Amino acid sequence: MLYDYCTRTPTTHYHHTIFTNASPSAMGHKDYTHNTVPTWIEENRKFFMPPVCIKMMHGVGQLKVFFAGGPNQRKDFHLEEGEEFFYMRKGDMNVITLTNGAFRDVIIKEGEVFQLPGKIPHSPQRFPDTIGLVIERDRLKTELDCLRYFVEGTQETLFERWFYCEDLGTQLGPVIKEFFASEQYRTGKPIPGTIQEKQPWVPDTARVLQEPFSLARWLNKHRGEIQQEGSRRLFDLSYQSDVLVLGRGSSQHRLPLAETWLWQQEGESVLSIGEEEVVLKPEDTLLVNADIPFTHTRGEDSITVSVVMDPSNKERGFGHLNKL
Repeated sequence: MLYDYCTRTPTTHYHHTIFTNASPSAMGHKDYTHNTVPTWIEENRKFFMPPVCIKMMHGVGQLKVFFAGGPNQRKDFHLEEGEEFFYMRKGDMNVITLTNGAFRDVIIKEGEVFQLPGKIPHSPQRFPDTIGLVIERDRLKTELDCLRYFVEGTQETLFERWFYCEDLGTQLGPVIKEFFASEQYRTGKPIPGTIQEKQPWVPDTARVLQEPFSLARWLNKHRGEIQQEGSRRLFDLSYQSDVLVLGRGSSQHRLPLAETWLWQQEGESVLSIGEEEVVLKPEDTLLVNADIPFTHTRGEDSITVSVVMDPSNKERGFGHLNKL
């Protein structure tokens, strides 16, 4: 969903430079990048308004971490095999999804998190004066994304384009312009032969979406368990992604294929990476590059959110389809 730009008219401008990883507040390193979220947002506030509405915090590696503003209201649906993690920092948003044979509004309120499974057609709708976090992963070479429009009021495909996603900041503009210039857009009717008969993959029509929920209330409910056991999953093993909340303790990590994004919620924690130590305080984040060994030590009152989207766990998210 890296194309969560503002698209309000067919003449929307597309600004590909928002997909860079540079920020004055980021302390960059070859193995990791450290940010403080409020400072980073303030420095990049101009990007969260039309016509851009999005700014990448991390965009050059395996994880794509960005914040998006609004408004953006649009008709296109995005299809991808990977998952997306949402958190609304300010205001609410609506992710329109197509699941279980029906379009459904998924309202993510301020302070809530939501994990969008793979293979779910979705269309994010953002409102004015809102800011939300989104995390997704880089695509495998075997994966294709799709941008799809439906015939108004139906689930029939009006127009679609499949493509390998390398840089949605530059790839989607031409596709959307093609749609607005098309006969399908003018007539609202599909043209026979323009939709692939053999699709690269089919959407997941069986998945039941988990409702968004308040991160703060979830932390309060599970705080004792987190501190006693050292961690708890925010979302269960039916998802590809590993989104965990970490409590006190120390753990060693090295993930060959996946980056690790850490977001300090409470207290402090210390990352030992090579000969360096990085202290995370509340609202600090740290992205550790893939295949970099690190030790994460968390104090008595420390609470850290950890997001890993390891592509080797992809099939875990589609286990229910094998039972059909």
